Amino acid sequence: MVALNQRHALLQSTEHALAGLDEEQLARSAYIAKMIMAGSVGLFDAALNYLWDETVIELRKRVIGYDLSYFYAVAEKSENRRKELKTPEDLIKLDDAKLLSGAREIGLISDVGYHQVDHIRFMRNYASAAHPNQVSLTGLQLADWLETCIREVITLPHNNVVAEIKKLVVNVQAARLDSTYLAQTAVFFKELPGEKADTLAYGLFGVYTAIGAEPHTQDNIRDLWPKLWPYLSEDARFWAGTRLGRFLADADHAQAALARQLIDLAQGSSYLPEAVKVSEMAEAIEELMDVHLAMDNFYNEPRIARRLAELVGQHGSVPTNLVRQYVKTVVAVFLTNGNGVVFAADPIYLDLIGRFDPQQASLALRSFANAEISSQLQRPLSRTKWDELLNVLDVKITGRPERELLQAIREFPGTPDKLRLGSGIKRYLDAVPR
Repeated sequence: MVALNQRHALLQSTEHALAGLDEEQLARSAYIAKMIMAGSVGLFDAALNYLWDETVIELRKRVIGYDLSYFYAVAEKSENRRKELKTPEDLIKLDDAKLLSGAREIGLISDVGYHQVDHIRFMRNYASAAHPNQVSLTGLQLADWLETCIREVITLPHNNVVAEIKKLVVNVQAARLDSTYLAQTAVFFKELPGEKADTLAYGLFGVYTAIGAEPHTQDNIRDLWPKLWPYLSEDARFWAGTRLGRFLADADHAQAALARQLIDLAQGSSYLPEAVKVSEMAEAIEELMDVHLAMDNFYNEPRIARRLAELVGQHGSVPTNLVRQYVKTVVAVFLTNGNGVVFAADPIYLDLIGRFDPQQASLALRSFANAEISSQLQRPLSRTKWDELLNVLDVKITGRPERELLQAIREFPGTPDKLRLGSGIKRYLDAVPR
């Protein structure tokens, strides 16, 4: 039993804490009543347990009143465990830490409130009657925690952003959205704080990939997803790629297909998991070279070039084991087949070369040593494109041996197809690290 003076401290402070509750809230707060009763007889560890029970019940009510499927998609990151979460009754399967974290992510509690309430959760686990312990609690601590739970959970009003997101989530799942609403929503995305945009993406992704989602819901998300994508963080984009990887690893092929639809809609292939990316990029590189050498390359190259650029992404990310093949292919198609420039693909090739890092630029600079590239350089058009390539690479070449090789190439008196045979060029070439 806790000493009388500590009980008095709790009871004297309780009235102030309860002032934040209206009559309706007081009437339904059964576990707060039990907390006060337990505290009055000195059972502070039981009182803390009751306080946490009231907090959890209130959080669950708020989640149910918001949107349950959206909350589950945000709060439970494990796909296997989320399959078990569908109804309000399933909320008890979600541990308190995930309940609290998910409520913070969708905006049901504030960031400051989350940290304060999470501390109470920690104390409940290690200082309450939930588990045997030797921790002593004071009356002022309990009263302060009661006030925190009332202020940060039970009576915390929703802010405007949270209300708008809730409205959007409800509308997305209710019926097919018209073009006017979709346009207004795109404007709303611009005003979203970064973390809220990520959270909305987690939720919409989860709703879209859930087996049994309504067709109109998926139609709405397909319309909204490309508009939301530009406002997502890199972490959120890679998260979407990782989810696809998990679906594939777990042989959830239907969900993997749905996840891939969203990634393709946003042209986000560069965020695919490494294993998936290696396979698809290798295929795209080979296909690009094949169509470049075919008779109808002017028609087919742009499509494959766009696909490769999408996989590479804005940061020029290429798996290590594909770098050499990638650079050689991009240089080869940029130099053309000698008959003409593929005008729809040429800007894409320039963009890809512009994304080269110094290592890739060094490989491109040395590509003349390759017999196939050297053969291309016999053609007048390819020679012109070679000069253009050198100008783009100039700013990317950083190492002294590479700079000297670049200078030697520019000063070479013969045609570019003879570079690989020049003895002076060979000396500079040999000095460049492989």
